[in-house]
Parts: sequence; structure tokens; C-alpha cells
Amino acid sequence: MIMKIGERIMILRERKGYTQKQLAQRLGISRNAVNLWEMSMSSPSMESLIELSKIFHVSTDYLLGLETDEKIDISDLTEEEKKILFMIISYFDNNKQNNGE
Repeated sequence: MIMKIGERIMILRERKGYTQKQLAQRLGISRNAVNLWEMSMSSPSMESLIELSKIFHVSTDYLLGLETDEKIDISDLTEEEKKILFMIISYFDNNKQNNGE
């Protein structure tokens, strides 16, 4: 099943712990606009799409459904934070292998 942009926005917003109102405030738009996106009744402008990708640390291609693999931007992390993140990823990869997935 192909996920629509509105579904991706809602999932990413909820993952970040934002309400529609909080996301709208970050973007300088109305809560109703965010609601319409999430209901797939309208789509974000190019400017909003770029801002969403920055807020959620994902590519615009991911938001648009052109890529199915979610990627996060870790370029703002320190080397120590990156090291910790890679250790966490390694932990989950090892658990999958040990569980036969």
C-alpha cells in the first residue's frame, strides 16, 4: 500500500509529539491547513514541504512518497551523538539477526 503525503505528515507529527496546532505554529500556518493535509484534502506548498522535511529530519522525497525508506538527517549531531546512535542501530540489527528476522 502506498502511503499518502498526509498520512506521512500525521505519522511524523505524532512521532515528534506535536499537535496539529503546534506544527501549524512552527510553519506559520493555520491548524486547519495541517488538518486538511492529513485528511488528504489539500497538499503543502513547496515552502511548507521543505520546512516539514527540516522539522522531521526526512527528505522531501520521503514526504512525497518517492522514496519508501525513511532516512533521517544526522548532520547536526555531534560525533559522540552519532556514535551513540550507531550503537543503538547496531543493537537493533543484532536483535533482528538473533531472532531470525
